[in-house]
Amino acid sequence: MQTNVNTITTVTWVLIIALGVILGGSFFFARVAVEYVPPLTLVFLRVFLAAVALHFYLVGRNGLSRTLATRWRAFLLLGLLNNAIPFTLIFFGQTQIGAGLASILNATTPLCTIVIANVLTTDEKMTMPKIVGCLLGLAGTMVLIGPSALTGLGAPVWAQLVVIGAAVSYGFAAIYGIRFSDLPPVVTATGQLTASSLIMLPIILIFDRPWTLALPPMEIVLAILMLAVLSTSFAYILFFSIISRAGATNTSLVTLVVPAAAILLGVAFLGEHLNTETLAGLLLIGLGLLTIDGRLTFVLKNKLNLMGYTNHEP
Repeated sequence: MQTNVNTITTVTWVLIIALGVILGGSFFFARVAVEYVPPLTLVFLRVFLAAVALHFYLVGRNGLSRTLATRWRAFLLLGLLNNAIPFTLIFFGQTQIGAGLASILNATTPLCTIVIANVLTTDEKMTMPKIVGCLLGLAGTMVLIGPSALTGLGAPVWAQLVVIGAAVSYGFAAIYGIRFSDLPPVVTATGQLTASSLIMLPIILIFDRPWTLALPPMEIVLAILMLAVLSTSFAYILFFSIISRAGATNTSLVTLVVPAAAILLGVAFLGEHLNTETLAGLLLIGLGLLTIDGRLTFVLKNKLNLMGYTNHEP
């Protein structure tokens, strides 16, 4: 059952951070796999293997077959908005711009979602804390990634716009995903990934002709399996669980958590080091999330009240 979409509980924050960590890890798996597998084929393998894993998990349970049969059109649209369109746009954008700039542009997803939700929903209206929080998070992402991300600013404008287009698509997907809150998150994830697989199949048959590709080494196969099962199957179960709990705008905040999670994973497992810019970026992202959450505003108001800066009726 959906709770108040304007609040974020502690449990929801745990889910958002967990999802950010999982998606942060997906960049590692994808970076390894894309050296051997064309990007469009990698997208198909990611959604197809994830869908297969969830079908095995749900076989004979939760009325999956009946749900797919009755709501297949809705799942096709969800798969288009949340997988096929944004994955493809990001791929084409990254043929001209680097991953750093793409991450910054993708971090505009919460801002896009706020605007879309303000127009299309009645319970997720635009507020100043949401806008300020998203801008702080976006600034933190820019500081976190560093000046090297800006080297792609001289790239064609269309390449930057298509990545922003992916963020817009994610925003619409988050809003559209609310209508699946009556289903268990695992069923919604299975339906979306099944639909995405059907959408991507003719695309790779036409453009990549996968039967002509060489079989990748075993370590690449394992990376693809981790990308599909952990960073897609499980990730989308968390994604739709968060939507049902906290709404579209709050769910989109995960795009601010992902870069921070990727940096911290590098520190924990790859021996990378934190520098002043990284710490400043993490701090800005944290302030942004707390501002959107409302807790920072609540604390500041209490401080002002204690200091005597209260409004009195005349």
